[in-house]
Amino acid sequence: MKFSENWLRSFVNSPLSGRELADALTMSGIEVESIEPADPDKSDRIFTTKPTPNRGDCLSVFGIAREVAAITGSALTPANTATVPATVADRIEIALEAPTACPCYCGRIVRGINQHAVTPDWMAKRLECSGLRSIGAVVDVTNYVMLEFGQPLHAFDLARVEGGIQVRFGRKNEMLRLLNEQKIELDEDLLIIADRKKPLALAGIMGGADSAVGTQTKDILLESAFFEPGSIAGKSRMLGFGSDSSYRFERGVDFAATMPAIEYATRLILEICGGRAGPVCEASAALPERKPVRLRCARVERVLGVAISERRIADILQRLKFMYQARGDEFTVMPPSYRFDLIGEEDLIEEVARIYGYDRIPARQSGGAARMLPATETRTSFSRLRSLLAVRDYQEVITYSFVDRRWEEDFCSNHDPVALLNPIAAHLNVMRSSLLASLVDCLKLNISRQHDRVRLFEIGPCFERDGEGGYRQSTRLAALAYGEAFPEQWGVVKRRADFYDVKSDLEALLVPDIARFKSAPHSALHPGRSAEISVNGIFMGWIGELHPRLQQQYDLPFAPMLFELNLDARIDRQPVVYHEISRLPVVRRDISIEIAANVTWEALLTALKKSAPATLLEITPFDIYRGKGIDSDKKSIAFRILLQDTSKTLTDAEVDLVIEQFIKVLEKQFNATLRK
Repeated sequence: MKFSENWLRSFVNSPLSGRELADALTMSGIEVESIEPADPDKSDRIFTTKPTPNRGDCLSVFGIAREVAAITGSALTPANTATVPATVADRIEIALEAPTACPCYCGRIVRGINQHAVTPDWMAKRLECSGLRSIGAVVDVTNYVMLEFGQPLHAFDLARVEGGIQVRFGRKNEMLRLLNEQKIELDEDLLIIADRKKPLALAGIMGGADSAVGTQTKDILLESAFFEPGSIAGKSRMLGFGSDSSYRFERGVDFAATMPAIEYATRLILEICGGRAGPVCEASAALPERKPVRLRCARVERVLGVAISERRIADILQRLKFMYQARGDEFTVMPPSYRFDLIGEEDLIEEVARIYGYDRIPARQSGGAARMLPATETRTSFSRLRSLLAVRDYQEVITYSFVDRRWEEDFCSNHDPVALLNPIAAHLNVMRSSLLASLVDCLKLNISRQHDRVRLFEIGPCFERDGEGGYRQSTRLAALAYGEAFPEQWGVVKRRADFYDVKSDLEALLVPDIARFKSAPHSALHPGRSAEISVNGIFMGWIGELHPRLQQQYDLPFAPMLFELNLDARIDRQPVVYHEISRLPVVRRDISIEIAANVTWEALLTALKKSAPATLLEITPFDIYRGKGIDSDKKSIAFRILLQDTSKTLTDAEVDLVIEQFIKVLEKQFNATLRK
């Protein structure tokens, strides 16, 4: 917000210089970005402040003056907001059809104004210092009052208002042409000001062009209203433009200033443009309730680390113009109507600290006995997962949790995602239920930068509907591998990363648990190259190659390999168990069997391990053959078996007995035939 120093000093007569005022405001939490000369002779300066979003009360010159008075203890001189007596009896009917969104609306008719009246130089200069150009006397007055009081106003050409005023939400097929010449189609989510026949303005955001004050205007309807912040927030961003009014209403304006602002604006219009004012017509509903907040001196000392007396706290509350009742070392404070941010005791403690002075609160190094927190080996550590993936040549990315609705439909077949009421951008309008789309989007960016080997992973939250009207959040891990399996070098044959490369990376993450893979379809993965992942019988996620449809749709030269895990489904893992290292030799036996082509190695391994003795060290396949000499519906698998005992050397008879048992299992359960 910009304003001139002279304008500020018209409300508060502080002995501090301009720079000292800026430093005092910044020290109290109202940042002053710059101070610049307002004119060549440097008789005035322009302050540019940047209040935090919770301080909507500081989006006005008087609000800043109120802060300066509290910080410096100077006297505050308010503007003249006395009632302007009505000289005509004309009234306007007001109907609040949306009382929750607009609990207070004031309107006043002013007749016989001189629209050719010139805005006074002092007002035009102050508007210019605040970054607004002079448009016309009536519009300049409404802008001036908004900057001075923080209460946006609007003036309608009364001749273009048919019947009374209605404050309601838009209706289907209604159109409105705004002051910026943008024509918008209204919907049931947009609050509007209308007459009995048509929309007049977008409430709290911008007036309509068809009812705007012009050079032929003789009579006006002056509006001052309070709009609930939630009904205005995000609407201007959704429409693609902003305004000074919406910026203030989104953060909350003083609902008690609605009537004083219209009286003050009326007085200025009559002084500049002449005319005769009618009575103020007001329609009101339930205004926001301000609840008293308890403030304890002991709590102040505990939070701030410095003892502040009851008398000093009472003085600070008085300087802030807070109404309170004191009882011993406890205060009951009633927050003023313009301070929406004061809700709990900590908020009041912050106010005490601001006015007392942050620089007066000593910096003390905290001390205490430190102890190491217990850490269980069975708990999944995200840092461990990150380290394992980094070692395997993956790089971590962090992306937004909100994504394009089209991504949810393409990658998850999710046609009812969790929608955002106030998206930061039009294409980031829903919450993601999977990380896969974000990784593919990052892959596209890397490919456009001529990277032909990409390995990415992300750990982040995903959001879904729980089927009972609520929402469910889970933490997922997803990874993507694209391009060559290994970095380019002379010692390795070039080949693309395939399913088994990514499967190997995934299995390394889950050690010592063993992942099981079952062929199954997924909307984002290739129909014949995708599988479900489970650990200890619990479904954890998916692995596979990107679907050809998505590869073509997202313009990828070839399909990457991906996997995604739901980390919440695997909170605990099997602990690592120590086994004595045997000094005795390992015995190896190789077996080659002929078996049905649809039997998986995982099924074979599971059956063999169930019948395995304690001496089994490892079972690993090393060859798979299909072709000449083997029926078309069968395949040959060769695998090695390693046996070892920690207490004695195994004899041939003991080894043969184990191999015979394995062969019987294969013949009985899988109708396998031993190849010799």
